[in-house]
Amino acid sequence: MAASTYDDALCRLLAHEGGYTHHPSDPGGPTNFGITIHDYRKDVKPGAAAADVKAMRRDEAKAIYRAKYWDALRCDELPAGVDYCVFDYGVNSGIGRAARVLQRVAGVADDGRIGPQTLAAVRARAPKAIVMAICDERLAFLQRLKTWPVFGKGWGRRVAEVRAASLALADEAVTALKVSTSAPGKGFVPLNTAAQKRSAGSVIAAGGVSATQADEPSAVLIIVAATIVIAAAAWLFWRWRQQRQQLAPV
Repeated sequence: MAASTYDDALCRLLAHEGGYTHHPSDPGGPTNFGITIHDYRKDVKPGAAAADVKAMRRDEAKAIYRAKYWDALRCDELPAGVDYCVFDYGVNSGIGRAARVLQRVAGVADDGRIGPQTLAAVRARAPKAIVMAICDERLAFLQRLKTWPVFGKGWGRRVAEVRAASLALADEAVTALKVSTSAPGKGFVPLNTAAQKRSAGSVIAAGGVSATQADEPSAVLIIVAATIVIAAAAWLFWRWRQQRQQLAPV
């Protein structure tokens, strides 16, 4: 991709993840910005307590998401829409699952490592088709979890919103590409073959003067009228000269 969309994707992600939570049914334990206490201990502060997670700063969360999810899934190299879809899936269900699902949808071996072959296969497919397939698989996976009765309503809404946002991003990228590759503004437009062959005709006068090519019908009419006037004047002058010669004394 030409430019990273990470900041925009992170804003959408945090809108779903919210702030600090510590739900007894959530196996992640104390969580803030969607980052569990286990990840916080591993990436920021070993031995951190729930109070440390609750006091987590946004910039800390941003750095974790960038390194552990966005960069790990190579989202900067994915098409618009697919990048956000895969990123959100990785945060919600793990980067390993998100990578393997992306690979299966793209039709390559699902080893969980996104490399040149995976990226090439993804770019060869329509981004919106990939988004739809990933979200379908994601929703089916979540529905099989034993915690679906507790969190299912929120998870289903999140998948639907991610799907809609990702499809919109893919459409925006297509529109931007069409605009960037269209003809640049106003300029000289070459004449078609018929217009190039059009001319005003010839002016019949004493010296045999030719008319120049004309692009407008009005110009042709002016030239034709001028030709008639010149021809008539020349003929009248010739008649007057003949009469003078006839009347002149021998």
